[in-house]
Amino acid sequence: MILRLSKCYAILAIVTMCCIHSVKAQLSDLARLEYSFIPSTNSEDQYTRLRALVNYPIKIRDKNYLIIGGEYNRIILNLEDEYPFNTEPLRKLHIIDLNIAYTFKSQSMWRLGVKVNPRIASTLTKKLTSDDLFLNGGVFAIKDRTDAKDIAKPYRLVLGLTYNTTVGVPYPLPFVSYYRRVNNKWSFSAGAPKSNLKYFFSEKSMLQIFATLDGYFANIQESMLVNSKIVNNISLSVAVGGFGYEYCFTKHLVAYSYIGYTFRLNNVLRDENRDDVFKLNDLNAFYFRSGLKFKI
Repeated sequence: MILRLSKCYAILAIVTMCCIHSVKAQLSDLARLEYSFIPSTNSEDQYTRLRALVNYPIKIRDKNYLIIGGEYNRIILNLEDEYPFNTEPLRKLHIIDLNIAYTFKSQSMWRLGVKVNPRIASTLTKKLTSDDLFLNGGVFAIKDRTDAKDIAKPYRLVLGLTYNTTVGVPYPLPFVSYYRRVNNKWSFSAGAPKSNLKYFFSEKSMLQIFATLDGYFANIQESMLVNSKIVNNISLSVAVGGFGYEYCFTKHLVAYSYIGYTFRLNNVLRDENRDDVFKLNDLNAFYFRSGLKFKI
């Protein structure tokens, strides 16, 4: 029972991370290009992710927006070690999201919204099936006082409920994220999937200490027999801490890099009930992520 609960928590962590990233991206990121890399410890295996995101806000009326966009993640698993099964179907994973969100300003200081994210998450080695399709969604409320002139310590609070079909839990999951600018040199953000403490060299250049979650969940179209069990899904859950640097070329164009070390890593093949069948890797490793984003 304890093992089954720990597996559920790992998947919940991945899903919560993806949902909150989706909310923040839909609200602030108009475009993003990103590269991630995790080499395996004591192994020739490597994990690489290429990410591209585009969102287009359509103004419906004053302060009300319909946001339509898409996100593509290409995950490359270079599995060079010897495994007791054919790893070729696992070499490339594809995660494709359609982003649809509507957000409006309430009469108070809160911005409210709803989002729907149809998703394809699969190896895509064959024709698309219903097993490759997932549905994410949620509602959220944001109180953003980061540009307020009437308070000494600007802040932003995000509250929400998200639903994701990969979890297997038939009800929404809550999340919260809180950001505060302490003074002209320091700020902090607390929540999931990321918490950080940031130091500002200037308004264009900043260094941070961070802890974050990362990962994926996808369908394997060519089911495999592993340890006398049929494998249908693959997932990665990562908890990592380290340092990050951001540089703002303009108010809207930002380059960023993060370097750290995982303190939890679990790359697993799963059966149709999403129970663990075979661990591809669970050794902590170096972590690198870098990219360029254009934000509101």
